[in-house]
Amino acid sequence: MRFAPTCVLAFFLAAPVQAQLAPPNADGITFAHVHLNVADVDAHERLWVEQFDGVAVQKGSLRTVKLPGMLVVFTERAPTGGSQGTVMDHVGLAVPDLAAALVSWRAAGYEVQAEFTGLEGTPNAYLMAPEGVRVELQEDPTLTVKAKAYHLHFFTPEFTELLGWYAETFSASPRARGTIETTADVPGMNLSFTTSRADRPGTRGRAIDHIGFEVDNLEAFCAMLAEKGIEFDLEYRQIGSIELAIAFFTDPSGVYIELTEGFDKY
Repeated sequence: MRFAPTCVLAFFLAAPVQAQLAPPNADGITFAHVHLNVADVDAHERLWVEQFDGVAVQKGSLRTVKLPGMLVVFTERAPTGGSQGTVMDHVGLAVPDLAAALVSWRAAGYEVQAEFTGLEGTPNAYLMAPEGVRVELQEDPTLTVKAKAYHLHFFTPEFTELLGWYAETFSASPRARGTIETTADVPGMNLSFTTSRADRPGTRGRAIDHIGFEVDNLEAFCAMLAEKGIEFDLEYRQIGSIELAIAFFTDPSGVYIELTEGFDKY
């Protein structure tokens, strides 16, 4: 089938906007989403769309914004605290031009916490979004999109054990990321693990309430996890109004996790 040149151009111009999840690994797992508790969903939706070129998608009552590699999902509820200081301290995005991103962020009235050289020797910055959602930006001049999912950063005294747990549970592939050796990749997202001098609180109820993984054949995957001794906070079920199958449990450090099947169709 042949495409006219103008059709081909239109396709490639539109492709980044699709912002699909990464293809799953051999075990049918990919990173899916970061779920925020926010007092004003409209304000947060605008932020992720205007600052990072996200695409707003709503299914039933569930409101989300798609970025390449993940969705940001919102619950309209005031959080019990910010994400900074919890085990899952922040979400990291890659951007092609950090200086331009910071100009835009400041012009919109948002806080830049710090600018620094990151673990991979690149220009980085910590941003603070409303309700205490902490975001790290890392410059990657090769990007052809305004922003994409890059990493989640966990802090706990048992950081090496937690890395092993994620590697086993989600078939994450361990690798060094710059000067930090304790990280692992799942499709669409790097999971980075660093020590903490003291135990930190879990995520449930905080600004970043939970993180999510998309799983093919989720019902069978949940049955396998149950056989391994994982206790579910919410067992597998299908929610027709939002076109998702879901399940929830908590990792050994207190990070709340949602498993989904269907976000890859959003």
